[in-house]
Amino acid sequence: MKLFSLTQEVAIDLGTANTLIICNGKIVVDEPSIVAIDTRTDKLIAIGKEAQKMHERTHDRIRTIRPLKDGVIADFNAAELMISGMIKMIPNQKRWFRPSLKMVIGIPSGSTEVEIRAVRDNAEQAGGRDIFLIYEPMAAALGIGLDIEAPEGQMVVDIGGGTTEIAVISLGGLVADRSLKIAGDGFTQDIIEYMGRQYNMKIGEKTAEQIKMHIGSAMISLPKNEEPDGYMVHGPNRASALPMEMPITYAEIAHCLDKSISRIEGAIISALEATPPEIYADLVRNGIYLAGGGALLRGLATRFYNKIQIPFHVADDPLRAVARGTGIALKNTDRFQFLLR
Repeated sequence: MKLFSLTQEVAIDLGTANTLIICNGKIVVDEPSIVAIDTRTDKLIAIGKEAQKMHERTHDRIRTIRPLKDGVIADFNAAELMISGMIKMIPNQKRWFRPSLKMVIGIPSGSTEVEIRAVRDNAEQAGGRDIFLIYEPMAAALGIGLDIEAPEGQMVVDIGGGTTEIAVISLGGLVADRSLKIAGDGFTQDIIEYMGRQYNMKIGEKTAEQIKMHIGSAMISLPKNEEPDGYMVHGPNRASALPMEMPITYAEIAHCLDKSISRIEGAIISALEATPPEIYADLVRNGIYLAGGGALLRGLATRFYNKIQIPFHVADDPLRAVARGTGIALKNTDRFQFLLR
């Protein structure tokens, strides 16, 4: 007679923008990191995509919360509700008992002891009993397919929602790393501020996200075959509240994102300055890998190459690189010495 295991193994990419859960080597949950709460009872109303639909459209009895800010937990209770709710979304969950969970969770490389403890405590509240943490750039490198235990230098730049994680890796350890609180959410805020400053138009996060997806660019001039069509933006005038529509070009978005991208360039150069010469030579030969949603920004790899003179490669499916890496780490918890327990 075959007995089922009372321990379930899950890997979690706990992101500022999206949370992904991997079980049995497959991504089984991929949801926005947001919850909707009843303000009278503090009970969970919706989670993930359903809560995202409510965001910026609520009244005073419903509040939407993004539990993570800048890659770390900002609202402990909302994070606990979100993690527990998403674990329940795993297919074929048995409702009549609560299994003990073995977890691997990705965290920013610049996390403080307090921030690490917050993640661990939330995981325990959600049912975690055997908990491992992995720095996100290490997970991204695993997800890209790099051999991070080899005596050879590898470099990853993971531009997520809340943070940009930059790491030089060799022999299963971080040789140099930088964690920057400028990433996808910062790009979105840059666009909101630009539309207000340039056109006196008020837009929300969702509209700014759509602009970023449709015409986001890191370069003011792209090759003709890569140029996106212009995008029409609708919103109220900040002074009169009358409706406006404004055509926007990718060059404008590249201009408004320039300062944030320049700061990421500076952090990459800072990490390279801290890299030993032999490993630096490996990086020049192997190139630098881009992961995370920010890696999809048009012209980003080319801009970085023009500035730093080392080839940059965009990972396959960069949005899920960290998630794939946490899944690999879950299968190798007994072997990978770099996991935090």
